[in-house]
Amino acid sequence: MARRTSVPLPRVARVLAQLGQNIRLARTRRRLSAELCAERAGMSRPTLRAIERGDGGVTIGAIANVLHSLGLVDDLARVASEDELGRKLEDALLESKQRVRRTGRAE
Repeated sequence: MARRTSVPLPRVARVLAQLGQNIRLARTRRRLSAELCAERAGMSRPTLRAIERGDGGVTIGAIANVLHSLGLVDDLARVASEDELGRKLEDALLESKQRVRRTGRAE
């Protein structure tokens, strides 16, 4: 059965392309060949090439393996850690809830 992937939205495609460029730059700064980096990440060179191109069909696991092989996997843990909007929404929801006693009076 063929694997189905969704086509990334234009903004997502640009972010993936930038991520791929950053990964390639990190690899070349470390003077690692594509072959050696792919081998350390447990993938083929075409998969590494797809990551560096920003291909939207590459799994997050493959990207994580490449980041690990470059010593950058901790950067992945910081993604979405500063969710300011989500925290504001959560706080607004907490403030709007009031407990109601069985007698029908609000606390």
